[in-house]
Amino acid sequence: MSDEKPHAAGNVDAGDTSERVGMAVLRERGLEPEELREKLIDAIGAEFTTYYYYTNLRMHLAGHEDYKEITEDARLEDRAHFELVAPRVYELGGALPNDIRDFADRASCPDAEVPTPMDDRGGFDTTSLDAESILEVLLEAERCAIRTWSEVCDMTQGKDPRTYDMASRILQEEIEHEAWFVELLSMERDGEINPAGHFVRGEPGDAPLSTNRRFNDSA
Repeated sequence: MSDEKPHAAGNVDAGDTSERVGMAVLRERGLEPEELREKLIDAIGAEFTTYYYYTNLRMHLAGHEDYKEITEDARLEDRAHFELVAPRVYELGGALPNDIRDFADRASCPDAEVPTPMDDRGGFDTTSLDAESILEVLLEAERCAIRTWSEVCDMTQGKDPRTYDMASRILQEEIEHEAWFVELLSMERDGEINPAGHFVRGEPGDAPLSTNRRFNDSA
């Protein structure tokens, strides 16, 4: 048996902790890891803020417990997306912003705000708020997420299997979320049956493709 091990050494010196082979191989494949990690921070900034905004949107779907349940699935799965990708930012030599305001400002998608102004009592003016307008916000948020993770998939396909796997799994769930809200909005606004082919998860926020729970019960 040959003693030669072709991958035992490379362009990072043994014991050198100032460089990461995981980043060096991306450069060799034509992908700048610094550019990728900044893209990921923007993407998970949107997942994190969407988790917050969906909390408000879900609470204002008064009288629609079925809509609330589906929104809760999407809300918790967006948190799972954040949890899944955040460690990858650090593996690529980066860090999340220290100031949450900076993090939110970097989000790759617009704020999914409740589509009505706040009143002078510190609540929302609900006189003109309805399920249709909330479902429209939810739908467009999912569409932005699909565009975001599609871009990450395009950046990493054939170059970064680890990030591509994460982004692909998230993208599949975001496509499902869009289908859910297309179905609900079609019926709520237009009275049309536009099936999603899927209802709620086995339990809220199951995130069958992206959850960290199988590896870490705290995530």
